[in-house]
Amino acid sequence: MAILTCVHVWVKPENVEEFKAASIENHLHSCKEEGNLRFDVCQDASDPCKFMLYEAYTDEQSAAAHKETAHYQKWRDTVASMMAQPRKGDKYNILAW
Repeated sequence: MAILTCVHVWVKPENVEEFKAASIENHLHSCKEEGNLRFDVCQDASDPCKFMLYEAYTDEQSAAAHKETAHYQKWRDTVASMMAQPRKGDKYNILAW
């Protein structure tokens, strides 16, 4: 079953542009992963410090493999100090695509 994770991230105001650049780089690599269906980087329309990463994978194994990639680990380490609070991920099963 395909899965979706919506990762909510709150970024410190002084780090918004850096966060966007790092996340877009991660997006470009993530879209090429085997099992990736979609990987979007979204910025809240009313709060420029709030982001959502929309990550869809064919299955749990593909989603787990994403976290083992060099580009994800680089993103995770790069943005860790930019977050105003810990990121939060919500998982969903995709019923219709």
